[in-house]
Amino acid sequence: MTFKKFLGQMKNGIITENPSLVLLLGMCATMAVSTSLKNGLGMGLATTAVLICSNTVVSLIRKLIPSKIRIASFVVVIAGFVTIVEMLLDAFIPTLSNALGVFLPLIVVNCIILARAESFASKNPPLSSAVDGLSMGLGFTCSLCAMSIIREILGNGTLWGVRVVPSVYEPALLVIMPVGGFLTLGFLIALVQHIKSKHSGGKEEDEQ
Repeated sequence: MTFKKFLGQMKNGIITENPSLVLLLGMCATMAVSTSLKNGLGMGLATTAVLICSNTVVSLIRKLIPSKIRIASFVVVIAGFVTIVEMLLDAFIPTLSNALGVFLPLIVVNCIILARAESFASKNPPLSSAVDGLSMGLGFTCSLCAMSIIREILGNGTLWGVRVVPSVYEPALLVIMPVGGFLTLGFLIALVQHIKSKHSGGKEEDEQ
């Protein structure tokens, strides 16, 4: 893999086809855990680890899996890595594991992971698949962190559990409620689409 191709894949996962803000995948976890930066970063990194490992293994065994059972096979591979991540978090970071709760094992059915296994890893070599998992995982992590920062500051007046706004500020509890998650996500999606349209518009003007 060339460095240029590596950068292209990273840009694709983080910006061009960001799982949450462009493809709108993994919405359940995005809404549920983005109330604090600790939870958002933890979920993002856990998902990234599963993405990298599952993409690599799916790519390695892609020619051995009959097409009729490929989805079931992908789910088994993903479930194995999710179990490993869950056990590691339980052992070394139990507070994060408890905070993420049921959404940690639900990574198994996260649309991002299954979609990348089906659309990319099952058709590409291991190294490219691992990089795809890394880029998509980082894109998911970035979007989770962006939402978490906004919701934690506005909803609690804290960041990473530390107060960052004056005590006179009265937290907007609506922001950390489900409706606040939808509003925050909507604004971020609109911002990303605006930036993309401005960028594509600038490119068209340069070509003319």
